[in-house]
Parts: sequence; C-alpha cells; structure tokens
Amino acid sequence: MTLDFEKLYAARLFAVRARPYLASALFALHVVESPRTPTMAVDRHWRCYVSPDFVARTAMQDLAAVWVHEVSHLLRDHHGRGDRYARKHDLRGPGERLRMNIAADCEINDDVYGDGLPFPSGAVHPFQLRMDPGQLMEDYLGLFRLGPFTDGYAWLDCGSGADGGEREWDLGPGDAHGLTDQERDAVRFRVAEAINGRPGRAPKGWQRWAEEAFHPPQPWRELLGSAVRAAAGASGSGGDYSYGRPARRAAALPGVVLPSLRRNPPRVCVVIDTSASVSDEELGTALLEVSAVGRAVGGRSRVSVVSCDAAARVAHPLCRAEGITLIGGGGTDLRTGFRQAERTRPDVIVALTDGWTPWPSARPPCRTVVGLFRREIEDEEDFAFPPPWARTVRIG
Repeated sequence: MTLDFEKLYAARLFAVRARPYLASALFALHVVESPRTPTMAVDRHWRCYVSPDFVARTAMQDLAAVWVHEVSHLLRDHHGRGDRYARKHDLRGPGERLRMNIAADCEINDDVYGDGLPFPSGAVHPFQLRMDPGQLMEDYLGLFRLGPFTDGYAWLDCGSGADGGEREWDLGPGDAHGLTDQERDAVRFRVAEAINGRPGRAPKGWQRWAEEAFHPPQPWRELLGSAVRAAAGASGSGGDYSYGRPARRAAALPGVVLPSLRRNPPRVCVVIDTSASVSDEELGTALLEVSAVGRAVGGRSRVSVVSCDAAARVAHPLCRAEGITLIGGGGTDLRTGFRQAERTRPDVIVALTDGWTPWPSARPPCRTVVGLFRREIEDEEDFAFPPPWARTVRIG
C-alpha cells in the first residue's frame, strides 16, 4: 500500500484551520513514508514518519487531530525534556521510554482537543490513569508506573520526538530534510508569537507554553528589590495616624481635631540563614542584599538583621552591612528566625536561605519575601519549598 499524500495533506490543512496558531509548525514538518511506523511519529529533527495503512483506515478529522498531537511533542521539546529526566533519574530501557511517551501524551491531550478536533480513538487522558489534568510531563512521571492502567497503551509510539529514544526508522541527524537548531527555534518563536498575539484562541496549556518558551530571564536582584518594595508599599505597611499635621477633612468638623494618615518608612527584618549548608560566598551575597533592602525601603534605620541556623540570635539594627556579625554553622530551622523577627513588629520579613529548612506552619502577621540561593535539587521529595504565602525569588 502506498501513502495517500492527498488525504494526509488535506488533514493537515484541516488541522491548520482548526488551530491556526500552529500553522508554522505544521507546515514545517517533513513527511516520510514509513510502513514500520505504527501510526504517525516524529523525530527531534522535525520529520514526521507516517504509516500508509494508518492513513488509509483513519478518518480525516482524526488524522488532523494526530497532526496536532505529533507537532505538539516537538514544540514542547518532549525529546529534550525526556533525555534530561532520564539522565537525572537514571531511567533506562524501552519500558521507561514508553512511560515518558504516555506522560508526554497526558500533558498534550488534557486540553488540545475539542473546538473542531475530535479526541482520537485510543488516546490517553490523565483521568484514565487516575491523575488530574493540567500538569507537565515531569509531574505525571512521578505519579504513575506501568501496570494495569497502562496495559492498553503498550502499542503507543509517537517516535523519538516524544521521549528522546531513537527508533529503528529514524533517518538520523543528516540532511534528510531535517531542521537545524536555529530553524526549530524560529518555528517555535513564530508559534509563540501567534499564540501571544491572540491568546483567547489557545487553550491554557498552550498559553502557558507561549509565555515561558521565549520569556527572557529577569535579573534576580531587581526582582528581589521590587518584591521588597511591593511588600513595603502594600496597604497597611508603614502607615499610622499622627496629630502632627491636621487631616484634610478637619474643616468639615469645626472644633474637632482629626489626625492625618502619615506614611513612615516600613520596618523590615532580614533573616539570614547561617547554617553549615550555606557557603561563605552566599553569606557575602546575603550581606549585599541587606544593603540593597535598606536602599529599597528608603533608609537603613528601619532595617534589622537576624542570623539564624537552628537557633535565632538578637535582631541587630542595620548601620553598615560590613559591620553585621553572622553567627551560625549548625543545622537549619528558620522557624526560630521568623519568631525572633516577629518580635520586632516588622512590616516585611525577608528571609535569605538555601531552602533546606522547615517553614512556619502559620503565615506571619506581615508580608514575607524569600530570597532562595540557587541549588541543584536532586531529591525534591526531601526539599521543603517556601510556602505559598511568601513571595519567592531565586538568587544567583
């Protein structure tokens, strides 16, 4: 049986009309006839391997949905992410690659269909594996293993472009109509621009991808300063009533002296993690940030510093960052540092830490900013991420 290119390309045109923001990517795929491919599959070089028998027995709309599915693997870099996940967790063998393919399909299938594209027969959905939708491939990989729920997907094979594992039908990295790294980035950029230009037409998963695909990294020092300024300038921070200046509404009540609301510089307490896991270089960075915090709030007189490992020390007022004595070197428990900081009745608490610490169970009575020293987190199960009530900024 020969491949019915007319039907296949008509299905691609159907997919473009249903998902116009993916047009650049769909037309960038180079079709390769491949009887050894179970259905349709892609490699990392943007070649699409197509089974003639699959095209012959599949309806036009279902073919269009498969077009969108396969190109989604490439746009979301599932092959690169699969390789990185396999190296990090030392995963090997076809079983683990199948599990990556299933997880990648779950990331795509939870919101890519509908609005003109049917859900293909036999496609996997997170609900079928007892998982919630809206997560990434890496999240799904930590939630399921191969077993009774996945037996029906043993046939699944979207190619090396879905999980990073080479297939016997792959043509390799040669010049067989494969895209270069620069050409692939150009295609992704055009798709991201198309989604960002009219975000209401794309599902939330695609909108999230477009926002993050080419989002330039922001300088962490500016982020930390803006987070502190935002917390310090929030409603209720650093404000109090004063009789030193009459209120503007005093004329409406003759004989009554009304106080006016006066804005004082906010009080900020900086808790510095001085445990043994924090390096001298990071402690030096912390002292630089203490000075930056003083500038961000408009003066040093309202800034105090607490050094904390497993126990918290006295909160020292900030005169010069170079004059602060950082004491510690033991274990880590910033809960004691937070309790010490709250005694100073601050408007903002800034915690500078590597993150390997238990966090307070209750939200402090003031706004909180966490400056997290960058680390390679090998075991996320043992790492306690900062609580959601804190604004977290990566330092370094």
